[in-house]
Amino acid sequence: MWTRGVIGIVFCLAGAVWIAQGTNALHGSGMSGHGVWAVLGIVLIVLGLALLTWAWRIRGKHVP
Repeated sequence: MWTRGVIGIVFCLAGAVWIAQGTNALHGSGMSGHGVWAVLGIVLIVLGLALLTWAWRIRGKHVP
C-alpha cells in the first residue's frame, strides 16, 4: 500500500514538472516549450492519481 502511495505522489509531482516545462512555464531544459511533454505530464498525473486511489481503497483491508 505504501509503495503505491509513494509512487503515486512521485508520478503526480513529475507530471506537474513536465506540464510546467511543456507549457514553457518552467525554463532551462530541452523539454521546455514542447507541448508533447505537457500531454505526457497529464497522463503521468492521471496514473499517479489512479495509484493513490488504489492505495487509499485498500488502506483498510488486511492483505496477507
